[in-house]
Amino acid sequence: MTLAQIFEKIVGPDANIEFAAYDGSKAGPSGASVRIEVKSPIAVAYLAQSPGEMGLARAYIAGHIDVHGDMYTLLSEMAQITLNDMPVKEKISVARSLGVKPLLMRVPPPPQEVRRSAMARLGSRHAKQRDAEAIHHHYDVSNRFYEWVLGPSMAYTCATFPEEGSSLEEAQFAKFDLVAKKLALKPGMRLLDVGCGWGGMVMHAAKHYGVKGLGVTLSRQQAEWAQKAIAEAGLSELAEVRHLDYRDVAETGFDAVSSIGLTEHIGKDQLPGYFGFLYGKLKPGGRLLNHCITRPTGKERTINKGGFINRYVFPDGELESVGHLVREMEDTGFEIRHEENLREHYAKTLEKWCANLDAHWDEAVEEVGPGTARVWRLYMAGCIVGFERNKVQLHQVLGVKLGDRGESGVPLRPALDWP
Repeated sequence: MTLAQIFEKIVGPDANIEFAAYDGSKAGPSGASVRIEVKSPIAVAYLAQSPGEMGLARAYIAGHIDVHGDMYTLLSEMAQITLNDMPVKEKISVARSLGVKPLLMRVPPPPQEVRRSAMARLGSRHAKQRDAEAIHHHYDVSNRFYEWVLGPSMAYTCATFPEEGSSLEEAQFAKFDLVAKKLALKPGMRLLDVGCGWGGMVMHAAKHYGVKGLGVTLSRQQAEWAQKAIAEAGLSELAEVRHLDYRDVAETGFDAVSSIGLTEHIGKDQLPGYFGFLYGKLKPGGRLLNHCITRPTGKERTINKGGFINRYVFPDGELESVGHLVREMEDTGFEIRHEENLREHYAKTLEKWCANLDAHWDEAVEEVGPGTARVWRLYMAGCIVGFERNKVQLHQVLGVKLGDRGESGVPLRPALDWP
């Protein structure tokens, strides 16, 4: 059985995907918009030793499989296909045709894969040193690379699109402004932004609301970039970004706290301490806006240790349901005042990032290497499919630290331009 015949058995005869392999076999419609090329027996070894998502990812990242055309289109076409769909007899036939050689061939994972043993040496999951390494792995790739992917806003979190045709920059501005309005920021207030990335929120709050903002990040490269950007924007008297674990912030008495894309790195068992810490940083009447990726229900696993995302993109990342997060916030003492799901907005944000990466592909490969560039291409395109098909969601939850007599400081009907 040729590799093309095996491919057809897995994807079916109607998949609009062209296939070519090193054994000379071909399948699918010639000239299809997406073409898969299996370039060497090593790709087969990866797939034989790790059937499914991980084997495919390793073979692609290592360069033994090429994808010509739009990665999102390929992943969308194949999203519902699994080896479990094949009858047992066909699985046996495929295994016999491949033989034992692919199973015996030594094929180490690509260097971009995080080794669990290396992470374990840094302590238990979400220990400070281990968290720092997890953040370093993902965010300290290259500021220049992120400038190409994210665009001028340098915002690596879900944007909110005011209109269907809004640009990425307009949508990221709208996202920061949405957070600012939910937090009811006013001149003279103090904002703490935990997991601040390249400083977008503290700069927005300082420039447009006259707020004194402190951002903290575990990425040294992010902090250095942000401090330079703050200085160049003339905002140094109001905005500051530190290379610091949020748990080491000494200041207190903030009027507002924003957490935009940090909760995914906290871990389920650490959530009570996380929300408790942020609660303690606020004045009575202060607000917390928690913005993070979530599971659609509480039935899914919060972490997939052997999955592509955990091994290549977000080591130790954990996703909870919004219901679980709300309960943890409430149990900490926050009163929940607003919640919304921005799932479709994240799919659109990722589309823009993928387009940016494609537009700068040759430069990106030269900057970070082909393996790392392929990781980002694969993960961002896959995430579009995930958000579109409700495998993951993005929620903003607004909580208030009540005063001694239960006063929230929230108007009866806030005149806000957010839903």
